[in-house]
Amino acid sequence: MEDKLPNPTQPAEAESFWQMVRPVLFEALQIVLPAMILALLVHLFLAQATIVFGQSMEPNLYPHQRLIVDKLSYRLHPPQRNDIVVIDLPNMDELLVKRVVALPGEVVEIRKGVVYVNGEPLPEPFPHDMTPYDMAPITLGPLSYLVLGDNRSNSNDSRSFGPVTLDQILGRVWLRYWPLDKLSLF
Repeated sequence: MEDKLPNPTQPAEAESFWQMVRPVLFEALQIVLPAMILALLVHLFLAQATIVFGQSMEPNLYPHQRLIVDKLSYRLHPPQRNDIVVIDLPNMDELLVKRVVALPGEVVEIRKGVVYVNGEPLPEPFPHDMTPYDMAPITLGPLSYLVLGDNRSNSNDSRSFGPVTLDQILGRVWLRYWPLDKLSLF
């Protein structure tokens, strides 16, 4: 029976391997860890990418276009009329992209497809659907906004789920980056 003698070179080879790998791992950790933390902070507090689902914002945004959402500006000032915003409703599986048409404290109604704010027709200087429909007047509460899709005849918006509150607005659409031929700032 042959005795197995320990190989004296095996521990030295393992030690040599770790001496070579340790600086590479340490350097990779110095690069990857801060990059991951920075990406997480940007995603949580500054900006986030999203995709347009559905046709509710046509002809201005189309399905599968990719957007960057600015999450910081509404910490500095409230949403403005005509801002395109991304909404996160608790009972919806996906984020919604809509346009702000009425602000807190305003009385809003829709007559024959025309939006009226405080009794005056709302100038809407962007292409949108003018299908005639009506919505009874409502007064928006504090921090409440009325949002509509630009494709009004094919949009799940405040007409069906009611006004949204500021905490449900994830942020303002800042940039369309895909497809590249449609690249634009908002």
